[in-house]
Amino acid sequence: MTDPIGISTTLSDVKYEIRGQLANHAIELERRGYEIISLNIGNPGLFGFRTPETMRLAMIENLAAAEPYCHQKGIFPAREAVVMQQQDRGIQGVTAEEVFIGNGVSELIDLSLRALLNPGDEVLVPSPDYPLWSAAVSLNGGTPRFYDCSPENAFVPDPEQIASMIGPKTRAIVVINPNNPSGAVYDRDVLVAISEIAAKHGVVLMADEIYDQMVYDDAEFIPMATLTDAAVCLTFSGLSKIYRACGYRVGWCVFGGDIERARDYIHGMELLAALRLCSNVPGQWAVQTALGGFQSIRDLVSPGGRLFQSRQTIIERVEASPYLSLTPPRGAMYAFIRLDERFKDSLDDETFANELLETMHILVAPGSSFNTPYRDHFRITTLPDSETLNVVFDRMDSMLDQHR
Repeated sequence: MTDPIGISTTLSDVKYEIRGQLANHAIELERRGYEIISLNIGNPGLFGFRTPETMRLAMIENLAAAEPYCHQKGIFPAREAVVMQQQDRGIQGVTAEEVFIGNGVSELIDLSLRALLNPGDEVLVPSPDYPLWSAAVSLNGGTPRFYDCSPENAFVPDPEQIASMIGPKTRAIVVINPNNPSGAVYDRDVLVAISEIAAKHGVVLMADEIYDQMVYDDAEFIPMATLTDAAVCLTFSGLSKIYRACGYRVGWCVFGGDIERARDYIHGMELLAALRLCSNVPGQWAVQTALGGFQSIRDLVSPGGRLFQSRQTIIERVEASPYLSLTPPRGAMYAFIRLDERFKDSLDDETFANELLETMHILVAPGSSFNTPYRDHFRITTLPDSETLNVVFDRMDSMLDQHR
């Protein structure tokens, strides 16, 4: 018998446990007939959220124009709509030539890092992070270095720590705001400090702002690109979350800030975009309607809206639980929940998640999946309705009662 086919060594530092072994086991349990409450992924369509009808109609009306390949950067109406959104937010100097449309933000993260990194280059990534960022850095020959967004600081980064980590191989700083998984929303002072660090050292700012309009209470989203002219700033966003259109696979990346310094970088992105021909064309026809139309997300995140109410249910249930604690999420669609210290010797995050799935048929994402040095957190999405969430917390408390 010949040797089994091995995998690339570049995968040795790559993990994406959100859809990993635990999620695969949940699928196997469903095949056996169990009903699993899956809280591991922020996928609005699975929880009854619909893409706005106007976006669906825009796609249907333009299907005939969606059959050929389009320009590698995307169709002009979509890119121009992104430019207008940037201008409305006070970001000047951006044209359609600085906008790239991709198959979701995920593809654009990969392309932007591939165009930037040489072997051994370093990228500063938050911990906890959305693990695609650290994985994409590694897959493109770089080294992710994690700066702390600790629970003790409400998951907000310390700019002084970020500054201390800058070295000769640092090429970029990743900022995820509003944050996944913690739900933190960064204030102006923190963002300004990080942008000044990037400008001082000539590194690229990569602002993952896919949850840009999903903020609660008095939280204010501040676009990173509005705060710097002296650094190159890439802004990433798309239709998946705010417009509940994950399956359309439409995201965008916008070059802002010191654009002239980024011309070679932009040309590199153009080359990589051309090699993949173009991104999904039908979905691009929904962008102009989405950005220029009624922003229904505002109703969902305001008091009385479903996302607001689900988040409130989670906050109240965690407060009532003797076993859990939470820094209330100020944005995005997740809660990053902490297990009580009494379980530190019997339940780490992976053990907890495995037992919760096996015994209570609830699927969550262990906190260490997001590259944390601690192992007492887990992430759930806030997308289910309050009734479902109450069932979830009843089962969690029941399981933890047994461990107590």
